[in-house]
Amino acid sequence: MVKKLTKHGNSLAILLDKPILEMLNINEKTPLKIRTDGINIIIEPIQELPSSDEKTIKELYEELATKYNTVLKKLSNN
Repeated sequence: MVKKLTKHGNSLAILLDKPILEMLNINEKTPLKIRTDGINIIIEPIQELPSSDEKTIKELYEELATKYNTVLKKLSNN
């Protein structure tokens, strides 16, 4: 897909097609991180923090460590 920049006030803008927005599950309220590698422009949606009813990474780690404790110990001895 080829796009051109359009004038938006004193800036330039690019329009993203609805199928791309849907595929990435982003909308006008999604915060985006914009960066460059010196050649390309990279736009990434910022992942939202888990809500209070979702497990944190620490909780998931502790659950997995408990469940697979024996296997992890065996692996660490190799």
